[in-house]
Amino acid sequence: MGRGTQRGLAVLATAIGVCSAVPARSQIYQEPEAFIAEVFGSKLAPKVLWLTKAIQAEAGAILGHPPAQLRQRYWSNGRKSVWILEETGKEEPITAGIVVAEGRIEHVRVLVYRESRGGEVRRSSFLTQFHDVKLAPGNRLDRDIDGIVGATLSVGAIDRMARLALYFDRKSRD
Repeated sequence: MGRGTQRGLAVLATAIGVCSAVPARSQIYQEPEAFIAEVFGSKLAPKVLWLTKAIQAEAGAILGHPPAQLRQRYWSNGRKSVWILEETGKEEPITAGIVVAEGRIEHVRVLVYRESRGGEVRRSSFLTQFHDVKLAPGNRLDRDIDGIVGATLSVGAIDRMARLALYFDRKSRD
């Protein structure tokens, strides 16, 4: 193999390496505002749950890290509430909309997915497992959620967001 060919292959290998290192682009499946309007059929003003030290401690235990904010916006019509939450999968945040009614999850939807792998968590075949789930003692879900091979960290992020939405819903009603 000649020197020119070796250099050409080296340049090609470098280009492929650089391209594969570029993070995945965000996949926006639904804007949060559209999700909220779909759930309630009309526009509602957001409400705010202030994260007291006690709520921060519980949220931190659910997430495995302290919450990033001191307040959480949510939307409620009295019967059900919508929580737009973000949690990191492997490296990037996943944005989900979670509907809670009467202390149970009514619906979960992945709104924005930014990871390069694990996007299967947005499929209804996975998300329907959360229907009618409620919090059990210790802020755990009352049933097991089946994982997805190759999407373990994304599955964990959705699980944590579901638990957090149920916990926040309970606190917003106190």
